[in-house]
Amino acid sequence: SHGIGMYAGIQRLEVQGATKDYLKVQYSGSDVLYVPVTQLDLLSRYTAPGDEEKVKLAKLGGAEWQRTRAKVKKATEEMAQELIELYARRRQATGYAFPPDGDWQRDFETRFDYDETDDQLNATAEIKQDMEKGWPMDRLLCGDVGVGKTEVALRAAFKCVMGGKQCAILAPTTLLAWQHYNTILSRMEAFPVKVEMMSRFRTAKQQKETLRGLQSGSVDIVVGTHRLLSKDVKFHDLGLVIIDEEQRFGVKHKEKLKELARGVDVLTLSATPIPRTLNMALSGLRDMSTIEEPPHDRYPVQTFVLEYAEPVLIDAMRREIERGGQVYYLHNRVESIEQCAARIKRALPDAEIAVAHGKMSEEELSDVMQRMDEGEVQILVCTTIIETGIDIPNVNTLIIEDADKLGLAQLHQIRGRVGRSSRHAYAYLTFRRGKVLTEIAEKRLNAIRDYAEFGSGFKIAMRDLEIRGAGNLLGPEQSGYMMSVGYDMYLQLLEEAVLEERGEPSPEESACTADLDVTANIDKAYVTSGEQRMDLYRRMAGIRSQSDADELLDEIVDRYGDPPRGVMNLIAIALL
Repeated sequence: SHGIGMYAGIQRLEVQGATKDYLKVQYSGSDVLYVPVTQLDLLSRYTAPGDEEKVKLAKLGGAEWQRTRAKVKKATEEMAQELIELYARRRQATGYAFPPDGDWQRDFETRFDYDETDDQLNATAEIKQDMEKGWPMDRLLCGDVGVGKTEVALRAAFKCVMGGKQCAILAPTTLLAWQHYNTILSRMEAFPVKVEMMSRFRTAKQQKETLRGLQSGSVDIVVGTHRLLSKDVKFHDLGLVIIDEEQRFGVKHKEKLKELARGVDVLTLSATPIPRTLNMALSGLRDMSTIEEPPHDRYPVQTFVLEYAEPVLIDAMRREIERGGQVYYLHNRVESIEQCAARIKRALPDAEIAVAHGKMSEEELSDVMQRMDEGEVQILVCTTIIETGIDIPNVNTLIIEDADKLGLAQLHQIRGRVGRSSRHAYAYLTFRRGKVLTEIAEKRLNAIRDYAEFGSGFKIAMRDLEIRGAGNLLGPEQSGYMMSVGYDMYLQLLEEAVLEERGEPSPEESACTADLDVTANIDKAYVTSGEQRMDLYRRMAGIRSQSDADELLDEIVDRYGDPPRGVMNLIAIALL
């Protein structure tokens, strides 16, 4: 209602003989607003890309905030209209309807070595339904690092081949393409499916043969980098395009992708999490499947942030090797990477050490990765080349030098390279001795440490990633509007605009407050941490049903013991 203000702590005030907690919010000038904690659900945290700059506080009762809101609302309405037209056009296009699953498909799926999670099964079912419809699929499959998106994609690819069509899989890096290629070979070896690869890792002769096979239809699945978008690549009968990490392809490549995929089913995989709220705001506009739960026997990666100390790191590497595992040692400077490897070799003379970076030739790289895969190499000293999708379950210790120089999304991605098996994995993020970290770098490292648990890609500090993910999906001009009202508010406006555009009523919340003169607060003696009190207030304000209340009360008793009178009153007021 009032715009952006600054939180200035919880204050306990006595009003008409009853003691209550209020949130003090500071606005422009000397304006202050006291919000009763029972109405905490009216507040949302202002976050925007580039939070660090000075945020302009609103004036209480000023008209400027209303103007800003109206401007953003208009922008979201235009956007909703565009999206809906796009969606309608796609529905009118004709595509190929794949036949329902056959026996081979079921056989292929039972050969998966692990138990699928429910999310994986749901996503697979949604994708297959799309493929069986008469218009081209355009589905986005989102899931955090390591939740098993690849398997879901392979099931779609297999279905495509069983339907008599060809499938193209596009990956942003040569290494990732190579990895997908190997995964497909091992997953489909029992079936007459011909798989080829197009990338720097292939000789000119091999590439020619692949091109001929694609044109004649003898090649069923091709995996490649943007090499697949070249003019000389012609398909006999393309049925499905799978794009891994679309945001890593440039604008030119995206245009070519659109041509390649005209009238063809498209499945895009993304590890930049699309927050649930954004998903709701866009629901019915873009088909989206999300995988959130990790595979059954995975543990979160234990993450340590520390000053660079060689003895500690050498010890960590020794321990990993002693339990038969392997190590990634990330040194992100090609010119000094050999010295770094030599230094480690001196400390651990018995260990087998190799080096990998982007300046190496294809043969060298694929050779190193093969040796790594087969377990011959124990420590791989590498650059951020390992960032995307490399999957070697036996690597369970990761050490990063100068971690403060990497972005949040990048750190999260790289950390996802370990902990891909049922063993406990460790990540050490180090920065140079005596170096004073900038505030942003420190925040970044803390965020990554705090969000060690699974699916945490979905939470990273309100969440650098989400905001960027939203920017990717919505385009740059919308990010500006997001800044002016903050992320949460923007999504709320977008959702309303989409519902309006589709002619559905947007959910009207009736504003009603219960202001009773009974003492209702959480006592400091009962819950000592201010942040936890704040969190409980927020959750109480969000209570909408008796079962919500019961659930929260159980948790409170469980964590803090028998609740005092004031807490029971708060819950009663929330229910009322």
